[in-house]
Amino acid sequence: MLLRTVLVTGSLTCVLSTGAALAESSPISALTIATVGNRDMVRMQQLSEGFTAANSDIELQWVALDENTLRQHVTTDIATAGGRFDIVTIGTYEAAIWAERGWLLPLDDLPASYQVDDLLPTVREALSFQGQLYAAPFYAESAFTLYREDLFAEAGLSMVESPSWEFIARAAAALHDPDEHYGICLRGKPGWGENMALLTAMANAYGGRWFDMQWVPQLATAAWRDALDQYLSLLWEYGPPNPEQLGFNDNLALFQQGKCAIWVDATVAASAVTNPRESMVADRVGFALAPQQGLGKRANWLWAWALAIPSSSTSSDAAKRFIAWATSADFQRQVAEDEGWAQVPPGTRRSLYANPHYQAAAPYSDMVLESLTAADPGNPTVEPVPYRGIQYVAIAAFPGIATAVGNRFAKALAGEITVDEALENAQWVTQKVAEQARFADQ
Repeated sequence: MLLRTVLVTGSLTCVLSTGAALAESSPISALTIATVGNRDMVRMQQLSEGFTAANSDIELQWVALDENTLRQHVTTDIATAGGRFDIVTIGTYEAAIWAERGWLLPLDDLPASYQVDDLLPTVREALSFQGQLYAAPFYAESAFTLYREDLFAEAGLSMVESPSWEFIARAAAALHDPDEHYGICLRGKPGWGENMALLTAMANAYGGRWFDMQWVPQLATAAWRDALDQYLSLLWEYGPPNPEQLGFNDNLALFQQGKCAIWVDATVAASAVTNPRESMVADRVGFALAPQQGLGKRANWLWAWALAIPSSSTSSDAAKRFIAWATSADFQRQVAEDEGWAQVPPGTRRSLYANPHYQAAAPYSDMVLESLTAADPGNPTVEPVPYRGIQYVAIAAFPGIATAVGNRFAKALAGEITVDEALENAQWVTQKVAEQARFADQ
């Protein structure tokens, strides 16, 4: 990928100049950075020439992968202390678990100019262990409802600020016109961070949970059945073809092409669907809170893609310098100078949501902030649970459990197995993995 040279201005110049001064007598540090290949991370890579120009003692080597492949490579390397990566892109799920195991270095000596207290409290806490930050957020997200204002108006419908899933279903039915656009788009691609992120959050709204207080799996319950029935009927009746193959990026492309009337997904999509350079419907998009069922929980979540340093890295000082640059308020201002305030990586800093320029460029910012602030990983469900996490369960066994369950639910979506078979198998595999992991005694 061809990288663009950028002009670095303001206080960022001071930070980078300091790094350049230190570099005069320092050997070259080659940092290998593993990251997810989405639009925001691609932008970070493009702007990184500004960092290396001012830090001549550091070279950057990028490994950009899709989400599922990234997790596989990074988890294998960090668990075996392989030392392949100096900086890894991880999420809120991994941060505390890996920190507790000693796999990550603490970010306890970032410069004062970084302003760690500017990080949104919910995001900072999710990336910390025992009060210590172990990963710096590049962007953070919750979930909400995106919809086509023009299609709602043509159908004589009005979106409510806090829709129920029944309202979403009625609206999808009224708006579905498969020759022109689909009534609704939702994640169907299997993966613990793909279809199971949405379905877990959706089950929370229906009163479901993964485990009760004794760590007994709860997937063969009426709440999960109701959530899965609603999900399947929405996509079978009003969704695009082959929904079991479509993940976040696929549905984003469909929405940008004008093919989705409603889409419930990550708040980070807002800047992409309202960018006229990328979206055919940029001026026709509305936003509402994630759907609920009147039980006090929404189908929203809390996630952050963040940069962390494996304990096996031999270039930790250089890695911290890069992380302090890439996740700083100065980096956000650089993105704004290059591409506009609406394209700034969202969800990480209080100062961004207090910035009038950002508020004007991103009219959805208040709703995003509300969704992020309301997300409560310590109290994610209607009934009490012994775990943390909203769209995931923060235990080491969860990726294996949810990957298996996600595959079963995708098969149900494809019509290969029944809903009953999917739920029974989900209950069985969760119980078996839970017994093997013995996490109840941890």
